[in-house]
Amino acid sequence: MVSIKREGVVLEPTSLEFESLAVMNPACIRAGDSVHMFYRAVRQGNYSSIGYCRLDGPLNVVERAKAPILSPEFDYEVHGVEDPRIVHIGKTYYMCYIAYDGRDAWTAYATSRDLKHFEKRGVITSRISYAEASELFRQSNMPEKYLDFDIYDKCEGDTEDNTLLWGKDSFLFPKKINGKFALIRRVLPEIQVIYFNDFQELTPEFWRENLRQLSDHIILEKRYWFESKYIGGGCPPIETDKGWLLIYHAVENTKRGKVYRAGAALLDKNNPCKLIGRLREPLFSPEKRWEKKGVVNNVVFPTGSAIFDERLYIYYGAADTHIAVASLDLGELLDELTP
Repeated sequence: MVSIKREGVVLEPTSLEFESLAVMNPACIRAGDSVHMFYRAVRQGNYSSIGYCRLDGPLNVVERAKAPILSPEFDYEVHGVEDPRIVHIGKTYYMCYIAYDGRDAWTAYATSRDLKHFEKRGVITSRISYAEASELFRQSNMPEKYLDFDIYDKCEGDTEDNTLLWGKDSFLFPKKINGKFALIRRVLPEIQVIYFNDFQELTPEFWRENLRQLSDHIILEKRYWFESKYIGGGCPPIETDKGWLLIYHAVENTKRGKVYRAGAALLDKNNPCKLIGRLREPLFSPEKRWEKKGVVNNVVFPTGSAIFDERLYIYYGAADTHIAVASLDLGELLDELTP
């Protein structure tokens, strides 16, 4: 198995109102010797915005903003902008994030040229009820696991008709594939990919057609013991000589509740639906105190990465309270994933 080093907690909540409850689930991108980190900051009442800090090298925080760089502005995100992921394509930085209105969640995105000023571009995933999605799944003979409404963490009164298909864990590959944007999305319980030429294509009818053909777009199926509930995207894919390295999260149902872990898979460069290799055991699991106890217990939730001296640093939310880092030898992981 791959040797994992826990580097520890790198960011904690502060007394500032916007991040007084928790910091977690950061988007990270390396520029020069710096890592720019855009993290979910949570204030009392579970209202989220996106904070910013800069690291010198992979671990040393040298700059931290005293106010959010992105805050809720519109009705569709009134309760929070959450869990960002960021990639650089051409001259533009694309940040995907979850827009949460207090009940339903979708993926929205913002763009920047300088990592300082971001312009919100709106929601990109669909607002389709679970009932309508289920009918589209039946038309395309999707497996029964996609028709299991119980996989959703429902509240009292939630039904298939009044619950929207979740739009979480959607983010871009860091380069176009065969000339098109490639977007990872998660329709529970697994991970899919879609392709498009322009964001204007992402209309409700586009998504309905995508759901009709969803079986053609699955890049990773839940398979192992630690993935018993569902899997979802983690860090944006990392391009390597051997393929796209995908660090994802997996959720296991246990007697003591859900346990979030990190997994790893290697995907074909030209066709990410072609799996090259995959770890049969978690890459890492909640073990340390800061991972096992917090706002939500037993959570490691990887969302950002950076490479320094052939070592991969994975930035993750720890127990939905802190941001921590684990590191590993990139070549060792790729060897483990290559048949």
